[in-house]
Amino acid sequence: MKRRTALPRVPTVLISLGLIAALAVVSGCSGRNKNALAFDGVVFKARTKPVDKKVSRADFTATVFDVSRSLDGAREAARYEGTKYCIANYGSSLIDWSVGPETEPGRLSVADDAITFRGRCDP
Repeated sequence: MKRRTALPRVPTVLISLGLIAALAVVSGCSGRNKNALAFDGVVFKARTKPVDKKVSRADFTATVFDVSRSLDGAREAARYEGTKYCIANYGSSLIDWSVGPETEPGRLSVADDAITFRGRCDP
């Protein structure tokens, strides 16, 4: 009767662990959120918040960063963020912008590569 010699399990375990590690690294390479929207080909970081939530959440500011990448894209990103904010807080997408996406470029103020728009949700 021939006696079988067992193959060492260590190489199989190491190969399996290596494949798992490689899959984990590759799956994390996407970088950005897959749901992120691009405006004029650029994904902008933006923040929307109420001017004074103790008084009213209707008045808000929408700040968009990295404006130098595309002013037109930043304007549309601000419009989108404002619309999301008003829908979340008032169920309506109507906005009365005091300084907004339709404001003439000469009247816009860019500071530290960011632009801030101001609007009021109009439910």
